Amino acid sequence: MLRQNDPREISPHGEGLVKGVAVDPVIFGFHEGRLKVLIIEHTNTCLYALPGGYIQEKEDLDEAAKRILTMRTGLSAVYLEQFHVFGKYDRNDAGVVRQILIGQGFSPAEEHWSLQRFISVGYYALVDYTRIELTPDPTTGRCEWFEFDQIPPLILDHRLIIDKALATLRINLDQLLIGFNLLPELFTMGDLHTLYETILDKKLLSTNFQRKMLSLGILERIEKKKTGKAHKAPYLYRFKSTT
Repeated sequence: MLRQNDPREISPHGEGLVKGVAVDPVIFGFHEGRLKVLIIEHTNTCLYALPGGYIQEKEDLDEAAKRILTMRTGLSAVYLEQFHVFGKYDRNDAGVVRQILIGQGFSPAEEHWSLQRFISVGYYALVDYTRIELTPDPTTGRCEWFEFDQIPPLILDHRLIIDKALATLRINLDQLLIGFNLLPELFTMGDLHTLYETILDKKLLSTNFQRKMLSLGILERIEKKKTGKAHKAPYLYRFKSTT
């Protein structure tokens, strides 16, 4: 949960916001066979978190998730998928939230609305992180991509949210592959194979993988890749149009 650069977000009464509900997008980055996750550091706190935010009263939940992601990454056409609601009674930590607000220069009263219980709606996105211009606002010390084995300790239940997002992504990867648009328009079966192995974090037998992907009916074979050795050049594929 991230307090955005909006006076309503730190006002005593939270005017203009849906109090008690936050959005926490898990933004996975994929590039050159590596999978990372975007983490922010709250200003003057050394506290790390997901790049989340609150929902405005006259804003759809999905639109709030898109707005928050665009604010953090500069991307406006990213496929987002809602995957879970996190609402355990003890998931909030008023002391941590107070520390974040103090780091931003505020002195929240004991009854400050953001110190109370809230639920978070989880979304995940998977993007090519080389296309992203990270844009931390004044309430955010920095935004940074982390490899999974290097993610620092996170506030509240944010690591649980990441793990749940990755598990859901792995289950739904076949159905969501086209929407994520991670590969170039034309790609080889090897490119697709690498993508799957990276996300699933396991080796996949090439022949079985190719048979499975062709059986899904989502790929269109184009032509041989130009390599100078026609008999060894792999086929190029693209995703079939969904319109």
